Amino acid sequence: MVIEGGHRAVIYSRIGGVSNQIFGEGTHLRIPWIQTPIDYDVRAKPRIISSLTGTKDLQMVNISCRVLSRPNVPNLPQIYRTLGQDYDERVLPSIVNEVLKAVVAQFNASQLITQRESVARLVRDSLSRRAARFNILLDDVSLTHLAFSPEFTAAVEAKQVAQQEAQRAAFVVDRARQEKQATVVRAQGEARSAELIGDAIKKSRSYVDLRQIENARQIAALINEAGGKNKMYLDAEGLGLNVLEGADKRSS
Repeated sequence: MVIEGGHRAVIYSRIGGVSNQIFGEGTHLRIPWIQTPIDYDVRAKPRIISSLTGTKDLQMVNISCRVLSRPNVPNLPQIYRTLGQDYDERVLPSIVNEVLKAVVAQFNASQLITQRESVARLVRDSLSRRAARFNILLDDVSLTHLAFSPEFTAAVEAKQVAQQEAQRAAFVVDRARQEKQATVVRAQGEARSAELIGDAIKKSRSYVDLRQIENARQIAALINEAGGKNKMYLDAEGLGLNVLEGADKRSS
């Protein structure tokens, strides 16, 4: 008989039953009609198992678990005696469903998302212990899919929208408050500026003279920019240099 790579075999004898000897890769001798080789693929094989279970807060969740398993080679004779060649079909679906239901029931629906790593670790540890009782080794266990009921999904989306609207409203209120404060500060500054200008006018005429000169310069600059070939001559009144005189006449 020839054992392929990645396989092992045990011998069933019509005389002595299942032998405890395990045959590795290569060519081996056997007695025809008396000895029958039982071939096992000992390479790790992936399997995805889905389970519908309930959370701690009574929400239904459809969870899928990917298991990478292989037989414990030294115990192949015992596996054949108790489970046969389809050991994984007999064991994995039942223990995966049982462990998933037990672990998921410890968490709320929201915790399955926020604490997914902790959930996966609990599932991995529990499954490894359960599978070891059946001489099955698990190289990897991972949660590949989580699906909640449509009602729960809609409720989560509505909650997220409400939170976003609340944050947006808080931002608008805060911006309005800041704008109001800026307006108050600006008004206070303008009032203070007007008060200082009034005090300066009362105390000294030089401030008014300075403003008249600045005003005349601005008017002259505008006329110079827009004049072209046409020239215009303005007296003191046109340049706004007699503002104070008019004010003095009105006050008198």
